[in-house]
Amino acid sequence: MTDQINSEDSTNGNETASTLSVQNDTGVLLEWRCHPVRRKPLVSIAVSIFVIIVAMAVFYSTYSRAFTVLALVVMLASLAKFYFPTIYKLTDKTVTVKTTTTTITKEWSQYRSLYPDKNGILLSPFAEPSRLENFRGLYLMFAGNRDEVIAFARAHIGRTSKPETSTEES
Repeated sequence: MTDQINSEDSTNGNETASTLSVQNDTGVLLEWRCHPVRRKPLVSIAVSIFVIIVAMAVFYSTYSRAFTVLALVVMLASLAKFYFPTIYKLTDKTVTVKTTTTTITKEWSQYRSLYPDKNGILLSPFAEPSRLENFRGLYLMFAGNRDEVIAFARAHIGRTSKPETSTEES
């Protein structure tokens, strides 16, 4: 078993991305952590102020602490991917996305196309563009490792082990 570890620290705005690549018996591994709240401090401050203003508006319109707490919980839950870090792990066989509350592990064979943009890459289960991609696909955010993630994904998308065949009886 040979282990080769390459650790890179690159800066994307104010966010430091640490990409770890490991070569061993299980295959290549690409792992990184993305924390959007650190990427743009001014946007983070503006979003936090907005959350506080909404909570104050709820309190002064209802005079209920329970509704205020509920509003804060709903707002923070909807912004969890922004406020809390997400860990991405790519291996030869699987893609894993670990957030604060969930861990999603999918096989590369489920994805047939990919669409990179400036913030991340969408892995789509459809061969052609579809309106359902945003609901059934998996979005991986970059953290200063755009080229590395796109190259890794392109190397693994469309690499199916067996073509699907259908048998028809007449």
